[in-house]
Amino acid sequence: MDWFAYENMALKKSYRMICGIDEAGRGPLAGPVFAAAVILPPGQMIEGLNDSKKLSEKKREALFDVIRKTAIVYAVGFATEQEIDKINILQATFLAMKRACDGLSVRPDLALVDGNRMPRLGMDTQTIIKGDALSASIAAASILAKVSRDRLMTEIDRIYPEYQFAKHKGYGTALHRELLKQYGPSPVHRKTFLKKILGETR
Repeated sequence: MDWFAYENMALKKSYRMICGIDEAGRGPLAGPVFAAAVILPPGQMIEGLNDSKKLSEKKREALFDVIRKTAIVYAVGFATEQEIDKINILQATFLAMKRACDGLSVRPDLALVDGNRMPRLGMDTQTIIKGDALSASIAAASILAKVSRDRLMTEIDRIYPEYQFAKHKGYGTALHRELLKQYGPSPVHRKTFLKKILGETR
């Protein structure tokens, strides 16, 4: 497969700085939602690059550093659990994407965004369904977003060790749900995500 097919099509349309954007953490019950924006050198393939969900944690960690060294520019943004509760997860995801994009020191001409929902980024934008498995730029962004979020959840684990965030990263695993029943929500839980779960325990 051609990992740069979408980027090359954009180059043929006279776009020059093409940015891949992806998110991590839409589904968890706790913690922020993250997004990353990455501009790779045209045609610069990174060995082992893939959708972050298909990689082991060890491989993602290794690629995290390679991507940062290889990229022309990159940035990571997030929206807090409070913002998720206030404006809903979709809008919070868009906000994280906008913050990542705005954090780039080089302004992109075009943003390639994973998924089928169009964020307002203030620039030309193309959505690509399963883009993290089709575009090198989006795959790179997916890894930066995932590793950045996982690292934060490991830090949060030190503050709230009873929830074992380092193990499940805030996702709704059986262990996490059981700990929620035992301890109730923490300040980093998404209150709007817990209504059904906590309702079942009362």
